[in-house]
Amino acid sequence: MSTLTGIILASLFGGVLSISVAAAFAMSARAEWVPMLVSYAIGALLGAAFLEILPHAFELTKSIENTAATILFGIMLFFLLEKLVLWRHCHADHCEAHVPIPGHDHNHGHENDHGRSGLMIMVGDTFHNFVDGIIIAAAFMADFQIGVVTSLAIIAHEIPQEVGDFLILLHSGYTKKHAFMLNLLSSLATVVGAVLAYFMLQSMHEWIPFCLAIAAASMIYVAVADLIPGLHKRPELHATLQQVLLIGLGIGSIWLTKALLGGHA
Repeated sequence: MSTLTGIILASLFGGVLSISVAAAFAMSARAEWVPMLVSYAIGALLGAAFLEILPHAFELTKSIENTAATILFGIMLFFLLEKLVLWRHCHADHCEAHVPIPGHDHNHGHENDHGRSGLMIMVGDTFHNFVDGIIIAAAFMADFQIGVVTSLAIIAHEIPQEVGDFLILLHSGYTKKHAFMLNLLSSLATVVGAVLAYFMLQSMHEWIPFCLAIAAASMIYVAVADLIPGLHKRPELHATLQQVLLIGLGIGSIWLTKALLGGHA
C-alpha cells in the first residue's frame, strides 16, 4: 500500500468511524459510557505522544533542543487557540466548556438557540479535522507504523469530542439526520488537510520532525488540559480506580499496536 493511499484511507476511515460511534452514543441511552470513553482516550493520546510520536521525532531531527522547543511552542499555541474558541463561545453569563459530557448538566434551558452554537461548533470542528489530517499525513510520511498508531489515537479522542458536538447540534435545534450529515461533511476536512500536507511535505522532509512535535503537543494538550480536568469531577475511589484502569488500557492499546506493527516492520 502506498503512503498516499494509507493517508487517505486512515483519514476517511477515522472520520466515518468516529462519527458513526459518536452518533450511536449520542442518540442512545448508553450515554453514561462516554466518561469511560474519555478516560480511554486520554491514555491513547498520551501513549501515542510519548511512546510513538516523540521518540520518532527525536530520531529524525537534527536538533533535539529545537524539537523540544517546538513541543513547548505547540502547547502554548493550542492554549491560545482554545482561548480564542472560548472567547467566541462566551456570551451572556455563560462560558461553554470544551467537550460537554452526557450525564452532566450542560443544558442552558429547553429552548434552542436557532442553530447559532451549532454553527460555531461546526466551524471549529472543521478546522480541527483539517489539522488532524495534517498530523496524519506527517505521521505516515515519517513511518507507516507511526501513521497507523497516530490515526488510532486521533480516532480515540475524536469519539468523545464528536459526542459533545452531536449534543450541541441537537440542543441547537438540528435534527438527528442533519447533525449526522453536518458532522460527516466536517470530517471530510481531515482528508483535505491530509492530502494537501502530503504534497507539501514531499519537498520539505526536514519539516517532518517539527510536524510530529506539534502533533505530540496537540495530543498532550488535549489530554492534559481538556480531558483530565473533567475526570477530577468524580473524585470517589471507585471512579478514580476505573479512570486509572481505562487510561492504562488506552496506553496499553497503543503499546500493543506499536509492538504488533513493529513485528512486521
